Amino acid sequence: AMDWQVLTRELSLYLESQVRVGLLGSGVGLSLVLGFGVAYTCYYLSSIAKKPQLVASNDCFCRFLEEYCPVVTETYYPTIWCWEGRVQTLLRPFITSRPQVQYRNELIKTADGGQISLDWFDNNSSIYYPDASTRPTVLLLPGLTGTSKESYILHMIHQSETLGYRCVVFNNRGIAGEDLLTPRTYCAANTEDLEAVIHHVHSLQPSAPLMAAGVSMGGMLLLNYLGKAGRDTPLMAAAIFSAGWNVFESVESLEKPLNWLLFNYYLTTCLQSSISRHRQMLEELFDMDLVMKARTVREFDKQFTSVMFGYPTIDDYYEDASPCRKLKSVGIPVLCLNSVDDVFSPGHAIPVETAKQNANVALVLTSCGGHIGFLEGIWPRKCTYMDRVFKQFVQAVFEHGNKIFSM
Repeated sequence: AMDWQVLTRELSLYLESQVRVGLLGSGVGLSLVLGFGVAYTCYYLSSIAKKPQLVASNDCFCRFLEEYCPVVTETYYPTIWCWEGRVQTLLRPFITSRPQVQYRNELIKTADGGQISLDWFDNNSSIYYPDASTRPTVLLLPGLTGTSKESYILHMIHQSETLGYRCVVFNNRGIAGEDLLTPRTYCAANTEDLEAVIHHVHSLQPSAPLMAAGVSMGGMLLLNYLGKAGRDTPLMAAAIFSAGWNVFESVESLEKPLNWLLFNYYLTTCLQSSISRHRQMLEELFDMDLVMKARTVREFDKQFTSVMFGYPTIDDYYEDASPCRKLKSVGIPVLCLNSVDDVFSPGHAIPVETAKQNANVALVLTSCGGHIGFLEGIWPRKCTYMDRVFKQFVQAVFEHGNKIFSM
């Protein structure tokens, strides 16, 4: 603290002298720019760039991460000109590159007569795992209205490709171009479709190691599944990114005026757009005119989602959809990355104390990064901090997973 006080005092004296000289001479503009640059850099290095907080009660899990996933212990340097959470959230979809991925689509039937669209990246050219029967597989779960085409999913597949792994993307019902065969879509609390997909993928290659990664609502769905399944799952481990831990807190944050303007209204229109193509099928059970009048996610869930899945009230749905309630029951190693400035998942709602009660859970909390942001570098077109966490953790699990709780 003393060093920063000295630096600040020296910087103030420097600026004062330079402004005085500049006013009498001609260098005031350059001096002010240089001074501001130095001050901003000092602020960035002291208050913005920080090591993430690693929360884990299991010392073996911590040591495993420190050795095989060291990125979670290193200082995260957010992009210096857009480190604020809302800015990171807004910019990532537009600024990050979109790696080319060639998918193989598969439609699988569900017990209720519906269908689910899976997009496979088989990675048949894998050098490290030429035998498809034992090639590690990563199941990817996109966000609320996301599909296999999202940039963050494409980057995860690109990272997996370099390691020789296979990926399969679980697209929620009705949003990846396929028809709805029954009047049912999806929600964060109902894990039936995810269970069917996991067991289907595992049955195709039972000798291939399998883990999953979920982003935003995909992470919430994955956590709710793990809380229900405990240890009874084919998954070795899971990675969770930007999950909303407490839905009540998430929607309250998103309903603040600025957040509603920047995110809530747009997300609501995306939800409405995702079901409008299936309007004829859904009109059998819902007042679609009323659903289409929703102006917030809460209103949409009240009129549509909670009704579809049989919840008496929206509060009943939100309580069941909140992963914080099921975290104690997770039975396999899970690494969860959140930024405390994420307006979709407020920092105060992250269940730090609950996570400490489960040896299988590790939280990685950054001070900046927003919602699925985590941009870094001067021009963050390619790899983000989230991508690096994903790559290192997936590789650690597949290649050293037997050491997680034996170190």
